[in-house]
Amino acid sequence: MAVDIHANPYKQDFPLLANHPEIAFLDSAATAQRPACVLDASRHFYETMNANPLRGLYSLSVEATEAIAKVRAQIAALIGAVDDAGNPLANDVVFTRNTSESLNLVAKSFAPTVLKAGDEVVISIMEHHSNLIPWQQACRKVGATLVYLRPDDQGVITDDEIAAKIGPATKIVAIGEVSNVLGVRNPVEKIAAAAHANGAYVVVDGAQSTPHMAVDVRELGADFFAFSAHKALGPMGIGVLWGKHELLDQMPPMLTGGEMIDSVTEQDAVWAPVPEKFEAGTQDAASIYATGVALDYLANTVGYEAVQGREQALVAYLMQQLAKLDYVDIIGPDDPALHHGVVSFNVRGIHPHDVASIMDMSGVCIRAGHHCAQPLLTWLGVENLACCRASVAFYNDAADIDAFVAGIKQVWSTFNG
Repeated sequence: MAVDIHANPYKQDFPLLANHPEIAFLDSAATAQRPACVLDASRHFYETMNANPLRGLYSLSVEATEAIAKVRAQIAALIGAVDDAGNPLANDVVFTRNTSESLNLVAKSFAPTVLKAGDEVVISIMEHHSNLIPWQQACRKVGATLVYLRPDDQGVITDDEIAAKIGPATKIVAIGEVSNVLGVRNPVEKIAAAAHANGAYVVVDGAQSTPHMAVDVRELGADFFAFSAHKALGPMGIGVLWGKHELLDQMPPMLTGGEMIDSVTEQDAVWAPVPEKFEAGTQDAASIYATGVALDYLANTVGYEAVQGREQALVAYLMQQLAKLDYVDIIGPDDPALHHGVVSFNVRGIHPHDVASIMDMSGVCIRAGHHCAQPLLTWLGVENLACCRASVAFYNDAADIDAFVAGIKQVWSTFNG
């Protein structure tokens, strides 16, 4: 079905965009805009059930506790973390501050239980620093080796590359489902199958996939899966880590303190069960509650089929327009269908920071820099270790793309007359 990207039934749901039609926001890979229902949800929590969850027996605290439990179950169902009868495995969902903290939790608490000298941890050269630095540290700590999967010239990790890099020495594979620079979706299912065939564990960074496509951790073959609420229309400061229960159960907590214990004596402590043992201190209950509203809006009000169809049409239109500008170099696949919401590029001879700054004068918001992916840009030979990135969401439209292209032309004329 053809998608009309000139019409836009969604922008009115997003106050910042509705109130500022002069803004073309093309940086959703960094953080999404929030619909009014999410903003309202946070206020609703504070106005109707504000209490410290888990710690009180009075009705407000019980209601706050139940609200968090409901979102936990909602997230488990959303990502396919269910038992054989289809019941969500809510207690295997851990709330953190962001994807970075979720991945650090796995690297710091799980990796030491399985990783030893001589083992290998396999990641891709495309990883965000959040799914790279923790594994550098984990390997350095025990004397393991970090091995990189490298894509072909279209950003695709091939079967041959998987077979060459994942083997008997592999203990952990950590892979981003979607690259935040190239926009490609990695073949996580094949990577996970190869990892499991060699007795390894699979950690999936879903920060760039969860906002754009339906996720099923069982189909992916994930042992751990992480994402951030703020990229999926939710509040900042809420991250999610899902893990298989038996793995979470064997992990020690990364943070200690209030609410993550079963009992404490002068010289010892017994941890609370999963997930509480990983959630020390008071949780941001209002934002967790609003995250549930955000994910409901994304998956049910809009729907992932509509999200994907619209975003693919927007990316295709954007790349079609950029192809007309012979001074723009696209970084990543030639096929627009392989770009999941992200198009990285450079304007020849002009520093990306200058490109972004000039475009901002026209209300066009793009990202410029290394995108927390310096090893990738180094491997690709990108000048200055920096590039521009336009990232779309379903709430964008053709007018945003037209403003973006006009901004690129203005940049070129500013420097070249």
